[in-house]
Amino acid sequence: MEGLNLLKGIRSRLIVYITLMLLLIVLLLEGVFIAAVHSYYLGSAMETLNSRAATSATFFNKYLEGYSLSERARYILENLSPEESSKVEVLNPAGSVIINSFGFSSTERVSTPDVRAALINGKGSFQSIKPVQGERIIAVSIALRESGNTIGVLRYSVSAEPLYHVILTIALNAALIGLLVIAFGFILSLIIAKRIVGPIQQLTGVAKEMATGNFAVRATKRYDDEVGTLAVTLNYMSQEILKSEKLKYDFISSVTHELRTPLTSIKGWGETLLVGDLSDKQETLQGLEVMTGETDRLIGLVEDLLDFSKFQAGEIRIVRQPYDLRGLLEDLLLQFRYRGQTKQIRLYADLPDQPLPVDGDFNRLKQVFVNLLDNAFKFTPAEGEIRLKAVVDGELISVTVTDNGEGIEAADLAQLGTKFFKGRSRQSGSGLGLAICKEIIELHDGRLRIESEFTKGTSVIVELPRFQVAQHEAPQMPL
Repeated sequence: MEGLNLLKGIRSRLIVYITLMLLLIVLLLEGVFIAAVHSYYLGSAMETLNSRAATSATFFNKYLEGYSLSERARYILENLSPEESSKVEVLNPAGSVIINSFGFSSTERVSTPDVRAALINGKGSFQSIKPVQGERIIAVSIALRESGNTIGVLRYSVSAEPLYHVILTIALNAALIGLLVIAFGFILSLIIAKRIVGPIQQLTGVAKEMATGNFAVRATKRYDDEVGTLAVTLNYMSQEILKSEKLKYDFISSVTHELRTPLTSIKGWGETLLVGDLSDKQETLQGLEVMTGETDRLIGLVEDLLDFSKFQAGEIRIVRQPYDLRGLLEDLLLQFRYRGQTKQIRLYADLPDQPLPVDGDFNRLKQVFVNLLDNAFKFTPAEGEIRLKAVVDGELISVTVTDNGEGIEAADLAQLGTKFFKGRSRQSGSGLGLAICKEIIELHDGRLRIESEFTKGTSVIVELPRFQVAQHEAPQMPL
């Protein structure tokens, strides 16, 4: 439910953001357009008035010298074009109307900015934003001169209401077009939001299926974008989880089998001893020996499980101290030579005369090499060979356990050492031994590598940092 709300939120935000962006763009363009239309229409009207007023004033100043202001004004107004739509006025220096194009005079003073500018500078213009006497006007005034002196003002004015009506009509049409654009943008934002949120909804559904344990479900990659990459990643995660699940189930099956076998053997010999003749010492000792061996197998499996659990939880700790690794290897050689006699496996050693100083956890490193030698004996056939070799290579100490056993297939080699992985071998084991060994070596700042050729044998190489020993000190085997 939260996922659906989130997706609805994303879709809503996309729609709101796209719509707001379109609204701002439309408002900006509308404002620029209306300002341009306003400037064009009013500017054209102002330019026309300027031209007419300048022509009339030039004629007045040049050709009507010697006449009184009233005579000149009447002459100009009588000779106006019949098509003249402007209101023409001749004012005296006090701003009173001597006569206008309608033939009237007035004692009321005209003190608009254009008249004041004309009296001072010779020319002025005025455009009212608010209505003047009920209407907005555009006016141009030019000074009338004689002998260099201003004797009056010629004023052309026209109502701007028709122009504002045209501008308003254009603005309304532009607003209508803007609304259509916003509506189209809103519909487009719905489509875009659906195309963006749709794949996310599909991925959410896939994730929910995985959360319920259905890891076989797959996400569809629709586009080569971030969401497509997320779909590929989700599919890859599903595949890896399936692999891990398979390894886990294989491990459970393997461990169950490994636990059942010794338990069955112990139970069988226990029942035999209970109902048998305890006076038969040989049979009793044989049964106890088998039960002890199988118990050791169970203890080993349980220890592997406990160690792995600690590694997974990050709770494993190692206690380092300097000692000579050569002593540990020599002890293991004695221990495993006896074991090799049962299968007539020859164990060879190639250890240097010089010390092999390491700074590590004695018991944990012993666990590693016991596991490696145990695996070598397990996978080496009768009358085979196992070699234990140690060398000092600069700052590293390299220990190699090599056998000529069945080897490892190339397909299994890359995964060997990962948790739960046993490969195709039918030999007993939990599949955790190498994974635990690898973790222990990495905790010692070392590296564990495996080289193998199928049917020819395997080499496990352990590389550990060489401990720098002072001249007056020598690493010792811990007691």
